Amino acid sequence: MQDNATEVTAAGIARLAGVGRAAVSNWRRRHADFPKPVGGTEASPSFALTEVEDWLRGQGKLAEVPLRERVWQQLAGHPEGPVTALTHAGCLLLLIHDRPTDWLDLSAGSDERLAELLPAALDEVLDPRFGAGPDRTVPTPAGTRLLPSVPLLRGTAELAADQGARQTYEFLLGRHLDANPRQYTLTPDRLAELMTEIAGPARTVLDPACGTGTLLRAVDARPGQEQYGQDNAPELAALTGLRLALSTTAAVRIAAGDTLRADAFPALRADAVLCHPPFNERNWGHDELAYDTRWEYGFPARTESELAWVQHALARLTDGGTAVLLMPPAVASRRSGRRIRADLLRRGALRAVVALPVGAAPPYNIPLHLWVLRRPDRAPAQPEVLLADAGQFAGEGRGGPDWRAVRDAVLDAWRDFDRAGHLAERPGLARSLPVIELLDDDVDLAPARHLPPPTATDGAEQLTDVRERLGETLRLAADLTPRPAGTEGTTGAAGAAGAAGGTPRWPLTTVGELARGGALTMRTGTNGGPARVPVLTDLDVLAGTAPSGTLPESDEEPVLTEAGDVVLPVLGGDSVARVIDDATAGAALGRHLVLLRPDPAALDPWFLAGFLRGTANNRQASSYASTATRLDVRRLQLPRLPPDAQRRYGARFRALDEFERTLRQAGRLGEQLVRGMYDGLTDGTVAPD
Repeated sequence: MQDNATEVTAAGIARLAGVGRAAVSNWRRRHADFPKPVGGTEASPSFALTEVEDWLRGQGKLAEVPLRERVWQQLAGHPEGPVTALTHAGCLLLLIHDRPTDWLDLSAGSDERLAELLPAALDEVLDPRFGAGPDRTVPTPAGTRLLPSVPLLRGTAELAADQGARQTYEFLLGRHLDANPRQYTLTPDRLAELMTEIAGPARTVLDPACGTGTLLRAVDARPGQEQYGQDNAPELAALTGLRLALSTTAAVRIAAGDTLRADAFPALRADAVLCHPPFNERNWGHDELAYDTRWEYGFPARTESELAWVQHALARLTDGGTAVLLMPPAVASRRSGRRIRADLLRRGALRAVVALPVGAAPPYNIPLHLWVLRRPDRAPAQPEVLLADAGQFAGEGRGGPDWRAVRDAVLDAWRDFDRAGHLAERPGLARSLPVIELLDDDVDLAPARHLPPPTATDGAEQLTDVRERLGETLRLAADLTPRPAGTEGTTGAAGAAGAAGGTPRWPLTTVGELARGGALTMRTGTNGGPARVPVLTDLDVLAGTAPSGTLPESDEEPVLTEAGDVVLPVLGGDSVARVIDDATAGAALGRHLVLLRPDPAALDPWFLAGFLRGTANNRQASSYASTATRLDVRRLQLPRLPPDAQRRYGARFRALDEFERTLRQAGRLGEQLVRGMYDGLTDGTVAPD
């Protein structure tokens, strides 16, 4: 049965047909029988999904809607909104996961019968998982509310039969989060793994600001483990509860509500607390909570909401338990929090402050900190605190830092310090300091202010090496400088026009025509994929750097690059096309990228990439919105030339690419040398003469 109420936007139609949004706009203008809008706004209309599918099939533009895309479109266009639809789908997936035969019995009848009987079956699954009663975090939908969701539920069950219940929910939730990036603050998976490893094994774990549950999902499951979480948004708490119930064998208890004002677990004493709290909140309950017993280390100022979360975490720990919190760097040095920081140090509660590289988590433009706390079971005789700075492992692309290096450096320093209570200096990386040295007027805990610089010998040797590499690169750039135009002959019509001083005239074709003719295939980046697959991002393509991104974990099949592929960014208006080499081959294609895979018998990849970079070519194939420029790759043009002529142009384009990469490398080395010289001269590690 089709759900006539399900609506789809122009972007959704583009995904169904495998085209750009510009193509959908053209269809609306050129075809009088294109479905009329049924909702949305004038600027962003929505259309009935079934009408769109029928039209696409009638035009020969859609053979069959992929099941994953159909389910997603039914969820995104649900009459009661995607959150309600995702909750209904998650409840069903939990039923399929826990009681698969029940679903087989229920689904055999009509839609009306299914909507009538399903709530009782869901109660039998949800009650043991989330508790009974009207205050349960994941409510049972009434039969009347389920009826519009029945087509979605049947499609979800079909998808789960193919991919599994957990994987199906991760796919749907991941697409929802990706479609609404401003509504949710996400903790990167690699950071979550690092935080759980610092906390160590735990039987009872709490995340008092659980969000989408990333931190709790990263915890290694143990027999008898219990996981507790709370989030201020009831809808998100329900989605997270379902996510955890599907992904872990631990007992899960997720509550909705304001943690600081209405703690759902006041009697809990956890072995570990993991938390990515909201930053810089003024309305955290300062006026109502002045006499709360949690403020054991001092009443936080109105501007110090993060220190309220720190003390909440300590209050929910068992003696000797460990808490790891992600914090903005200002908390380590703001004067309004110095008394609380001092008491945390004096009593041995604050064990470590770790500065992460820029790009580790949102907001990505500042180096966030990890605070490691432990509820004291006895007063330390000579307390020390670990200060570490992993900023040197920042990555060049948007994909974030070198997480393997961050993990190895931070865990090695923390474990050595935790075992001995002291850590010898590791220049530029980590050291432990006696608490008494930090108890001055500022109580400034920023690691960079207390870590020694690298030794002068190492610094001078490193700068010498950079200078030598820069000299070699500049000499290579000079050798690669392109020869003046007109020093090489051309062939055919192009040569005749060039000799006459005019513009070459070729018969032209487009990428779209080449794709239809089989000379190349075109693919777009995916929204998810297997964990730890390196991802080529649009910034990597623009900067000419190695794959630096990650994809949300899902069972979605990523598009993997091969040597000879041509990759183009579709946003931003930059005329860039990158030919994939052996070193980059195998990386997954990221979002906002299009991959062209030419048939070697028909197209030379360097010829293809070079002509696609033409400024005029990009201008005529681009559309312009109020905030962005989007490239319609199918409209890009290139000349019809025989293979020999293609290879000649390809060789010249390849030489230009090598020259461009060498210039980039020279720029990076030059910046490194200049910064190193400034730093060395100002910190005394380099002599002026």
